[in-house]
Amino acid sequence: MADVHPEHAQLQADRIYLGWQYVLLYPDPGPPPKRPSPGASSDLPPAVDSEWIRREKLQEDLLNRPVKIFGTFMVIVALLIFGLGVTEMLSWSFALIGLAATGGVAVFCGYALYQGRRAVRHRVAEKQAQHEHLRRERDKELFAAQEEHAQRYREWEEKKQRFERQVSWYAVAVPDEIDRIDVAGGTLPGWSALVTLIGATRLYSGGHLTVLDLSEGAIAKDLIELASRGGDDPLVWVLPVDLPRLDLGATLSSEAFADVLAHVVSVSEEHHTTRDLGFDNAILERVLEVLGENATINQVTAALRALAQVGDPRDDLRFGLITAAQLEKIGTLFGRGVSDRVVIERAWALESQLRKLETLGSEAVRLPPARLRVVSMDRQAGVLGNRVLGTYVATALTHILRQSPASDRPWYHTIIVAGAEKLRGDVLDRLMDACETSRTGLVLTYRSLTPTVKERLGRGHAAVAFMRLGNAEDARVASEHVGTEHRLELATLTETISAPVDGLDGGYTSTVVALDDDEAGDKEGAKPDLREDITESTEWGRAASKAIGGETERVLQRSREFLVEPHQLQQLPTTSVIVTDATAGGRRVRLADANPAILTFPRTTLGELEEVKEALQRVPEQSAPPEGDRGDEPGEPSVNGEAPQETPEGVIPPHLVPPNLGPPPARLDWRRRR
Repeated sequence: MADVHPEHAQLQADRIYLGWQYVLLYPDPGPPPKRPSPGASSDLPPAVDSEWIRREKLQEDLLNRPVKIFGTFMVIVALLIFGLGVTEMLSWSFALIGLAATGGVAVFCGYALYQGRRAVRHRVAEKQAQHEHLRRERDKELFAAQEEHAQRYREWEEKKQRFERQVSWYAVAVPDEIDRIDVAGGTLPGWSALVTLIGATRLYSGGHLTVLDLSEGAIAKDLIELASRGGDDPLVWVLPVDLPRLDLGATLSSEAFADVLAHVVSVSEEHHTTRDLGFDNAILERVLEVLGENATINQVTAALRALAQVGDPRDDLRFGLITAAQLEKIGTLFGRGVSDRVVIERAWALESQLRKLETLGSEAVRLPPARLRVVSMDRQAGVLGNRVLGTYVATALTHILRQSPASDRPWYHTIIVAGAEKLRGDVLDRLMDACETSRTGLVLTYRSLTPTVKERLGRGHAAVAFMRLGNAEDARVASEHVGTEHRLELATLTETISAPVDGLDGGYTSTVVALDDDEAGDKEGAKPDLREDITESTEWGRAASKAIGGETERVLQRSREFLVEPHQLQQLPTTSVIVTDATAGGRRVRLADANPAILTFPRTTLGELEEVKEALQRVPEQSAPPEGDRGDEPGEPSVNGEAPQETPEGVIPPHLVPPNLGPPPARLDWRRRR
């Protein structure tokens, strides 16, 4: 894992990733708009009903019946007059007058009948015209409704595609300008997820990581397996078993070594003052002056036994821990008198504590370089012994950092202390100051908010992260720190796959027991792939794959909101982290999921929500680049295997690019009959 694979080029070394924020920028548009029925025109009644025509004709016949009868009578009379004229029974002069009168009346009656039939035809035609006009209006309205529906459907389809293609998990990160990250609360599985995420992103971006695990819960076990799969050979010390092979502090000067040992002794004394610490430091410095350079812990304890007059010094002389000249000189270090009794008591106390470190570095071997180093405490050891060992490692790291020049790359070397509440306040202060001056990243996790932790939580330029707080008082303090007015969104997926994973109870496996240079060769052909490595080598990746295997897409996109209140902080899912940090624009409060498996999801981006929103505002809403312009060139894929779109102003994940729907479909003419 010495070289970062191009597939992880999107990991930014100047950011410390703490989890993923669930946000849907585009809401679900719901069901598609209902299509207007083309058969709406069939609701119209028939144009001209035959029954209606029959009734109209019948009515007209009834109205014109007297005229028809009178006209018929006039025709009969005219025929009778004509017959009388032909038979000369009536003179033609009178016959012609009668014919003219009866014929005129008959013609007038016939015209009246014609007008009635014409009125009937006119009413039928008018009825047909009205029906045709109404049909045309209905078709026009239907066509407008269909056209509006087509437009609404295109808009719905675009919103639906944007909703289905959008990124739902955004990175929650803090800049490397932050000196420290304080994590308050949490469970061992939650710490495991957070440490795995922070460690993996730091290692895969080319950094170095040191984990001091005081939790006794093997929280870095997944990270060790992940680093091993990525091509690195992590170094793991399990104390006190590996104490002989721990060479931490071997290169310290006598003054620094005395200071380290003085702080180690003070860990068991709750009311140890600065004056007592200085007195212990003075005793140890004088003892180390007598022993000379490169004095070991067992030599120091032998000298302290001689100073405290405990045991037989001839045994130490026989084993070569101290020489006769050194023994004689130690006896004359302090004057005789009342103060001698004080020196004897303090020397006895120092020896009783430091004898737990007697085997330190006694079997030191040359270890190969490693970018991940884990120092853990065995839970089977004594509680006080583990506190002593943890204090020694933390104090020795502090002195090494104080002697190191400031790095030009902040957080290039990151130190994670899990269970930091087990260290004294002055030990924490010195470690914080050393990391700040050397520009070393520091992550401190606290199981509970003790008075010592409350005094230092968020002090300086630090980001604070809150995980599940079971204690009611701790939850109240955390809610006041965050602010109860904040409303946060919690994904259903977080509650689904944040159950504790297996493998945290097994403990660590030491890697320095029988390690030499020949066994620590580079893994040939190892190509780090963070997404694949998390899925296959971590419990979180395997658990997430099983959890989402049977879930539908609809379920995975659900979420709920809650206010930052004490009872809500006591019920947070295992991997939930509330991150608060100060920026130039003000204080930010974000809810993240520290589950490292989310990085493998197809809808996860390494961009933060704010920068993605800004990038989307700079991209035209209705256009997308051609397929060949999406940044698909080899060597530039993201962690998820998808190439980001390069724009003049920034990088946008392909999921967020609005789809190009092409030209609108041809307008349908619903008036056309099949």
